[in-house]
Amino acid sequence: MLFLLTIVASAGSSQQSSPGGMMGFMMPMLLIFMIMWLLIFRPQARKQKMHQKMIEETQSGDRVMTVGGIFGTVKGFKKENRIIILEIADGCKVELLRSSIAQNVTAEERVEAAKKK
Repeated sequence: MLFLLTIVASAGSSQQSSPGGMMGFMMPMLLIFMIMWLLIFRPQARKQKMHQKMIEETQSGDRVMTVGGIFGTVKGFKKENRIIILEIADGCKVELLRSSIAQNVTAEERVEAAKKK
């Protein structure tokens, strides 16, 4: 950060403007943006796509965990599949937004069972 402030200060104090000076300032900025994109933005977008796919593939009968840490079984859907009906205990059903699913426990159990075979 101090390096960037030094560059900005030296660029502002110079009376002459050279074409290489602007390019010399833009290269570090471009490099920082590319590093942030590779290390932060791209992995986060990939994780978000995987979560969305998991939510869309959730079916009735799947055991899921909500964002709040509540485990339950999906019993059905309402209003164009935006709301799920989750049974958290015998006869105790709760309606939640589909986006509040954090994990599909049933799908993970299937994957673990396939790895053991």
